[in-house]
Amino acid sequence: ASRDDIDPRLAKARADSNGYRMAASGANQGAGSEGGFLVGTQFSDALLDRAREESPLLGMCRSIPIDDGSSELDLPVIDETSRATGSRWGGVQVYRAAEAATVTATKPAFGRLKVTSSKIMGLAYATDELLRNARAMDAIFGDAFASEFAFKVTNEIIRGVGGDECLGIIAGPCTVDQAKETSQAAATIVTKNLSKMWMHLPARSKPRAVWLINNECEPELDELTVPAGTGAVEPRIVTYGPDGALRIKGRPIQQIEQCEALGTSGDIILADFSEYLVAPRGQIDQQESMHVRFIYGEQTFRWTYFINGRPAWLSTVTPFKGSATIAPFVTLATRA
Repeated sequence: ASRDDIDPRLAKARADSNGYRMAASGANQGAGSEGGFLVGTQFSDALLDRAREESPLLGMCRSIPIDDGSSELDLPVIDETSRATGSRWGGVQVYRAAEAATVTATKPAFGRLKVTSSKIMGLAYATDELLRNARAMDAIFGDAFASEFAFKVTNEIIRGVGGDECLGIIAGPCTVDQAKETSQAAATIVTKNLSKMWMHLPARSKPRAVWLINNECEPELDELTVPAGTGAVEPRIVTYGPDGALRIKGRPIQQIEQCEALGTSGDIILADFSEYLVAPRGQIDQQESMHVRFIYGEQTFRWTYFINGRPAWLSTVTPFKGSATIAPFVTLATRA
């Protein structure tokens, strides 16, 4: 077909049935003078980078990408629930042996840790007028959707229930919910709460740990003291660095919106995020269509990202000596 054969009313359609490309009526993928903002790989990658930067947790988690063509991460893990003799590594034990004698054979116990890829999607419409200004498009869509992707994943890492969303810390199988003190007032935090939370964290996790708090917790932390004898220097569990950064027992504190309100379990969390797995699959997939909102002069944009996650431990662990269960994640029980 030639241009002379095309009805003038269709002269600005993208293509006829034979694949003949025509001039677009507004913003389009091919003509820079008419907007020319092509939502493509470069923008998609930048969106994902921004989301990672916006999330206070994603960069701390252990990331194990799922290969293309697969939808599930399936890892063998040591099924260890106790550090008692005969239970370490799920059952490994060694013995002193007499000359010419043998000992009982043991072996580790294994479990399976599965993370199934699931989809997060964003959808937006943009007018032809907006698309004529690529910088406005980048600022509005880039900032807004990167921030929301980051917020969504961060929220699930904290309180997700599993399945099609991340299994979060609060609902996870390897989280200790430290009980409040006897007669502790509602919506308070006391020094013993923090000391006992710290007690549950494995020794190897302490150098990597971070405290997460709701902003309502900070006034409570500022009031904490440790009684000292006459003439003694009062020790501080909660300190501020010269940069104003708040720390508990030397480990950094991050205020995040996703922590629960003061007084509710999850308002303050102690975590080693190297023991939280996230399994992304590929990059953010980005598609656009002029057809969905064609009569309104709008383009449709869709972003799809596959990611899921869960704690790396199958359960909390009973220590070799004592009764204080150890875990990579610790919350403070509700104080009501």
